[in-house]
Amino acid sequence: MISVIAIAALGYVLGRITIKGISLGTAGVFIVALIYGCVFYKQLSEEINTDFVGNALKIVDNLGLILFVTAVGFIAGPNFFGNFKKNFKSYVILAVIIILSGGLACAGCIMVGRNFTDLSNEEFTAMLTGILSGALTSTPGFSAAKDAVGSDHLQSIVSVGYAIAYIFGVIGVVLFVQIIPKLAKADMAKEREKLAPTAKKDTKEKKMFKLIEMDSFGIMPFAMAAFFGIIIGSFKFGNFSLSTTGGCLLVSLIFGHFGRISKFSVMPKDSTLKVFRELGLMFFLIGAGVSGGAKFVQYFDAVYFLYGMIMTIVPMIIGYLFAKYVLKLSLLNNLGSITGGMTSTPALGTLISTAGTENVASAYAATYPVALISVVLVSQFLIILFK
Repeated sequence: MISVIAIAALGYVLGRITIKGISLGTAGVFIVALIYGCVFYKQLSEEINTDFVGNALKIVDNLGLILFVTAVGFIAGPNFFGNFKKNFKSYVILAVIIILSGGLACAGCIMVGRNFTDLSNEEFTAMLTGILSGALTSTPGFSAAKDAVGSDHLQSIVSVGYAIAYIFGVIGVVLFVQIIPKLAKADMAKEREKLAPTAKKDTKEKKMFKLIEMDSFGIMPFAMAAFFGIIIGSFKFGNFSLSTTGGCLLVSLIFGHFGRISKFSVMPKDSTLKVFRELGLMFFLIGAGVSGGAKFVQYFDAVYFLYGMIMTIVPMIIGYLFAKYVLKLSLLNNLGSITGGMTSTPALGTLISTAGTENVASAYAATYPVALISVVLVSQFLIILFK
């Protein structure tokens, strides 16, 4: 507990450091957690496998993810369906383009790299598929790759690849959503206006009803959405499931959209959502950072790290250019879609701060489910293709 508090405190200090208008923000917590994991990796690599330490990290990680994603769903809910209906084709196409670009980058690395490795074809494919899921920070993709390779030996190789690529997968997207507006010399006030009309339209209807609140902060409906989200996310269809992330996002989007059940409000206070969103992101980054840092030092290989960078950077650039020049999406819609297409929870938190509006969460929520399904299918296809 002391470690978690210390990492959070130091992480926020680091996140405040700004260089030419670019900062890590809450992702500073992730960096400090990584350093903590790296410094104590010998002790942690042994203890993470024990019930107490391993479960403690999982609880911090999962609790953070539930709080963050549920808050994002509620925030995006009032604008989501109108925005999604308006840009439905764009969101679906962009999510597929991003994941396919990552898959093609992975396939290219496999074809070139297998001539310069001591690993067998099966082992090298397992490694790079794990790297792809880490580069896209996709837990469902990681799970699907492990299921597809079969043996325990190959599953452990997938895990190593995921751990190596995950770090840049987080930091790369966080920096990208801050650098692009700087390079584009974007006027954020004007960009926010392009997202505003949908929000005004949807909030008008809610003021017509005097609703009974469950509690003064709205914690009860928040907990109810998270509860049903976890249950829905636990259902499996073959190797695919929505996961906790997808389930909580789906249910909270629906709650946020309707805002009420009969005369009862199921919409938490804005202040509650903001606190849970930030607190959840912090916990998630600490849990993921500590365990990721321990595995990173243990398995680090510069070549594999480079492969991971390629698989993070290529889909982001292709996705951004496609959204800008082909789909003609506004800058914030574009970047919000990139965070969803890259399934990057930390980057959304950074983008909300950078953009100065939570309306970007709608684009994230729209592309995320399509990307979630796509990365699972692409991971399985790569293993079948190069086995």
